[in-house]
Amino acid sequence: MATTKTTSYKNSNMSAARSAKNDEFYTQWKDIEREVNAYLEYDPDVFRDKVILLPCDDPEWSNFVKFFALHFTNYGIKKLISTSYAADSKPTEIDYQPTLFETKAAQFDETRTRSNGKVFVLEREDVGEDGVVNIDDLQWSYLKDDGDFRSDEVTALRDQADLVMTNPPFSLFRDFVSWLLEGAVKFSIVGSGSAVSTKALFALIKDDKLWKGATANSTDMVFGVPKGFPVKVSDRLKAEKLGYPSDDEFDYTRLGNSCWFTNIDHGRRHEALELMTMADNRQFSRHSKIKEIGYRKMDNFDAIDVPFTDAIPSDYEGVMGVPISFLDKYNPEQFKVLSLTQTWSDMATKTYPKQKLVSADGTSKTVGALNSGPAFRLDGPPEEGAYYVVGDQYYVSAFKRILIQRRSGS
Repeated sequence: MATTKTTSYKNSNMSAARSAKNDEFYTQWKDIEREVNAYLEYDPDVFRDKVILLPCDDPEWSNFVKFFALHFTNYGIKKLISTSYAADSKPTEIDYQPTLFETKAAQFDETRTRSNGKVFVLEREDVGEDGVVNIDDLQWSYLKDDGDFRSDEVTALRDQADLVMTNPPFSLFRDFVSWLLEGAVKFSIVGSGSAVSTKALFALIKDDKLWKGATANSTDMVFGVPKGFPVKVSDRLKAEKLGYPSDDEFDYTRLGNSCWFTNIDHGRRHEALELMTMADNRQFSRHSKIKEIGYRKMDNFDAIDVPFTDAIPSDYEGVMGVPISFLDKYNPEQFKVLSLTQTWSDMATKTYPKQKLVSADGTSKTVGALNSGPAFRLDGPPEEGAYYVVGDQYYVSAFKRILIQRRSGS
């Protein structure tokens, strides 16, 4: 039998996705609403006459479907399409029972309910003849396959769409982004903030093909998870404090590093950071580290280290290494993103062999972590804290930095 595109993805990393416990996280209504409102503030017609695809969203569970179905008419949406995974493609920990919504439908098929995904379509047609187009007018059918976004039939739906919004499976996030870019669609998706430090995703940010969304970059996002899913007690308590106690359908967990990634423009992306000069930061910064140490020169990159976004000097023309969280505030008219402090960066001036890490308690071990961030050379061992020894030289290191430069005239 010839290997098809569908069987190919199933034989590769789909098996890993099935067992991943972080692929059944349901986005909350208020997080969708805040992000969508930011796009509408910038362009009130962003959804008008558009075909919107929600490729990981069953309307019985997904707030994405419910949200866009509610606003179908006032947003001027042309067509709303959502697809869902088959039960057999989800983690085995999830107990599956077909709902009354499915079993009461004329097209219900007991032989396909577990193995086949579904496609749901809402168009400008009042099917229920109640004077309004809403979620009750959704029409659905079984897909031929399990509903994986990489299948030929879901890819064909992508090619019909103008815009994609969803919370994709976290374990397949990079594959999902590649799939979106292949389709040349506008999109807004939820993912882990740590993804920005991967080589492929960072290249997209650098080339201005993808950027952070407008909301939930430095705030908490809460997700619903199926009952019985393992949730840390601390995350459950944080979710409860944010107004999400467990209910009959879901338990809730807080994921503080989650955010939106998009190629849809929004006004907050164009808000300039208000910054002080280097001299004023050295005198007035709220960060004692800046007042005491200033801006250290990196040993492995031709750049200065700026450990806090609000301490970026407004008058420095050279390259600066800033925290990953800078992307939450990144304005492409004010700064340009150059690289990341990684060994694969074409801006690295030095890489280091295996080195000795001396911990604060004096114990040591051989590591290679010094190459993942900026290194600072010392005249000798520091009085406190961990440090590295490379040959007869002493170094300390910082977290990864994004290398940026101020645009002239900004």
